[in-house]
Amino acid sequence: MAHSTEINTDATGLVIRGYDPVAYFSDGRPVPGRSDLSVEHKGGKYLFATAENRDKFKTNPDKYVPQYGGYCAYGVAIGKKFDVDPSSWRIEDGKLYFNLNPMILEKWSADIRGYIRKSEENWPQIREKTPSEL
Repeated sequence: MAHSTEINTDATGLVIRGYDPVAYFSDGRPVPGRSDLSVEHKGGKYLFATAENRDKFKTNPDKYVPQYGGYCAYGVAIGKKFDVDPSSWRIEDGKLYFNLNPMILEKWSADIRGYIRKSEENWPQIREKTPSEL
């Protein structure tokens, strides 16, 4: 699988460190995915806890993929690409966002709309760059 600079993957190509993106919506918590339930999507491999979640994702992946390719939403707001902690997340306006760690999630949560606005401005300029280029 070709590594994409737009998607935050680990060394094995997993997005969100192998956590099930649909579970954040359906269970309201991070749930590890299973390696036998996977989908390749836009340069990343997503794992799922259940076949039902995998099938929901296949039907409408854009509803479930994390914003900014799974990079830290706060990082994108300041023009950087940081890895994420799968337990530092939030769903805002039906979209899944991750942050570097609980402290950064708290900072981001203090002005979600402002940070999302900055991230939306920055993402087109940084999406094709590697984290080390920023």
